[in-house]
Amino acid sequence: MREFVVEADGGSRGNPGPAGYGAVVSDAATGETLAEAAEYIGVATNNVAEYRGLLAGLRAARELDPDARVRVRMDSKLVVEQMSGRWKIKHPAMKPLAAEAATVFPPDRVTYEWIPRERNTHADRLANEAMDAGRRGEQWSPEASRADLATPAVPAPEGPPGDAAAGAARVREALASAGGAGVEDAATRHAPSRNDSTGAGEEALADADADADRRAAQAVATPSSGWAPADMGAPATFVLLRHGETPLTPQKRFSGSGGSDPSLSGIGREQAEKVAAALARRGTVQAVVASPLARTRETARIVAARLGLDVAVEDGLRETDFGAWEGLTFGEVRERYPEDLDAWLASPDVGPTGGGESFAATADRVAEARDKLLAEYRGRTVLLVTHVTPIKTMIRLALGAPPEALFRMELSAASLSAVAYYADGNASVRLFNDTSHLR
Repeated sequence: MREFVVEADGGSRGNPGPAGYGAVVSDAATGETLAEAAEYIGVATNNVAEYRGLLAGLRAARELDPDARVRVRMDSKLVVEQMSGRWKIKHPAMKPLAAEAATVFPPDRVTYEWIPRERNTHADRLANEAMDAGRRGEQWSPEASRADLATPAVPAPEGPPGDAAAGAARVREALASAGGAGVEDAATRHAPSRNDSTGAGEEALADADADADRRAAQAVATPSSGWAPADMGAPATFVLLRHGETPLTPQKRFSGSGGSDPSLSGIGREQAEKVAAALARRGTVQAVVASPLARTRETARIVAARLGLDVAVEDGLRETDFGAWEGLTFGEVRERYPEDLDAWLASPDVGPTGGGESFAATADRVAEARDKLLAEYRGRTVLLVTHVTPIKTMIRLALGAPPEALFRMELSAASLSAVAYYADGNASVRLFNDTSHLR
């Protein structure tokens, strides 16, 4: 099944005032622009123009392939939240437009994602071209458009995606070549025609959140420098879900891939249902991948059923094999294998008693699975249902932290973490051990 990205925007010079929209359809796999649409629509509000842009983009995508999946990306928090079903639509001029947009494709084949304004420049420029044409008494013409401006090529990363050291080196190199240029001030990044009285508060908060994300990523990669100037496109985002409780979880027993492979307990299934409800409200997950063990596959099935998605299985996401320690508590291991435990705690290259898997071997396996999934799900948001060690390992690698950092992280059952992976090899930890959905 083909997948398209629809980027749409709209503007009104006066709100209400002379208004226009722009929309772009591109191939999700290659980024190639497949269709453009823009129109001057007369006097309208900013939000109506944005909805008109959304509708035009969806229609253009349907003309290309009515059976495709579509990822809509807009810088209007209002439109994204309303079309995702999380906010009510109260404005009478927007209700029929939203209803019509919802019928262009089946709802289960369309996802909505908010993006900051500086990542929606193509559609924004089309909208402004349409408004400029309207001011001259003309309609927008694709032959006269300059919206599809070339984007500077991003150099291929030299290290594997998600390794912080390689990513930081690439960002520093890009900054040095650009003379240290930073990101322009958020208040001046967009044309003054973006006077949105209805959704301005929500969009200002979204802009602030996006700026916070960029500052956090900057601190990970290059603490003393500005953000990289190149537009690296949408990152691949891995939402990392630890499985729900099993009977062994509250007893804090070693439970890896070499033990009894327990299923979820009743509490664990309740936790999975709560995660499913929370992720359904957010509406951002586009695929679900699970470890092959019973507890992760069961958790994944519960969540995926709520999201209307299938579950893929990736063996590299399985938990560490704890050898002879499987089913034991830490105290019991200390009593029975004190020297082996000390050696394990002192070195990531040492495995548990009885031929268990070392943390170094686990890290190699997890990194290989991560790279494989990044290649398969480039630019998408994927839920990975896995275990304590694989999740901590992905976080550690993203941060460039030493192996002993694994012992300094607390990860609760059914918790959510998230890492975004960019085209230059850099990674940004967005969330860690979130359990708010369980309360």
